[in-house]
Amino acid sequence: MTNRAQVSLERAVLGVSCVLMSIAMAGGLARAAEIAAIPPPARTEGKLENPALCRFVADPAGSRIVPAEPEKYADHRPGAPYRLEAQDQGVVLKHGDGPGKCDILGAREALVYEADGTYYLHYDGAGPRGWLACLAVSKDLIHWTKKGPVLDLGKRSEDDSATASSPWVHFDGKQWHMFYVGSARATPPPELIPAVPYVTMKARASSPSGPWIKQPGVVPFRPQPGTYYSDTASAGDILRHNNEYLMFFSAAMLRPRGSELVFYRTIGLARTRNLDGPWKVDPEPIVPPTEQLENSSMYYEPTNQTWFLFVNHIGVAAGAGEYGDAVWVYWTRDLNRWDTAHKAVVLDGKNCGWSSRCIGVASVVKAGNRLAILYDAAGGDSTSNMRRDIGLAWLNLPLVLPPGSVD
Repeated sequence: MTNRAQVSLERAVLGVSCVLMSIAMAGGLARAAEIAAIPPPARTEGKLENPALCRFVADPAGSRIVPAEPEKYADHRPGAPYRLEAQDQGVVLKHGDGPGKCDILGAREALVYEADGTYYLHYDGAGPRGWLACLAVSKDLIHWTKKGPVLDLGKRSEDDSATASSPWVHFDGKQWHMFYVGSARATPPPELIPAVPYVTMKARASSPSGPWIKQPGVVPFRPQPGTYYSDTASAGDILRHNNEYLMFFSAAMLRPRGSELVFYRTIGLARTRNLDGPWKVDPEPIVPPTEQLENSSMYYEPTNQTWFLFVNHIGVAAGAGEYGDAVWVYWTRDLNRWDTAHKAVVLDGKNCGWSSRCIGVASVVKAGNRLAILYDAAGGDSTSNMRRDIGLAWLNLPLVLPPGSVD
């Protein structure tokens, strides 16, 4: 989940199209009007016939990680010493028009994957009953058809009675497995923002479209007192590696710092050989909790045999508190060893064309010779948890490492 401990009730209304905004910033209103006159692109097997709307052309040289000045934070949390600059396309899914008002108050937690030529986007719809996992489908990652909620709230006594959201999906060759975030607590209406502790829950389906059947008897893992995941142990990206399944899950603990209580967030690693059984959580996270990270999305780059872990970084600013401020990426050739020096900013207010401050959860999917990044954001200079939309950014492939950055 994203930084829901910060429960700002601000409501940002983004009144200008994200594409026009970014173009206007870069090239003036006249150019924005010119682009606005371009007809919608035709779809052919997930590719755009009219690339003018996208504005970006794939570069065979790929995307390079380059040294950069780390961001400085008020509480001295670490910044990233590199940038891997994504090219922002803008908003591709706006909140407010989902079936049954399922996303009337926001669309966020963009989790995307591809199956048989169709892109499936699960996102958290903030609706009148709470935050629920919703589905949208697309052939080109730009035009989306909303299908509505795929999960419902649990009974009052169950761990997902306040939210059933943020699902990560894995196909084992026979069955589709969904690991989603449950919570039994939320802020008062109308926002109904889920509150910690966040737990990992399970559902299954025979098709990526569902229907999804909850499996309350399957308990992957739960928060444990005194650990780095004492207050959050929520689902993350899953992959099969060396005859076992690995889940890079969101972990958080609430600890005192001076006179205040502070959340420390990181990514933990859980393992299993049975997706319908319990998972074993590694005793230490992959990076220290002072890194302040949430969520995970993995990409493997075959040209340099490197794993790239995309995460949401939580920043802090005077007057705004904590909020997701960037998409970061970490890289390694060994999934059991991660180096905090090997991290880069991918998307933040400097290269996002429509949200100058807040960047939320992101996931990645390969699309031809580019890597698509779906993410949520509040728009403008808002850091609100509500009324978010979902944007799209691109990285050209391959992803190119800086010299000497891996063993």
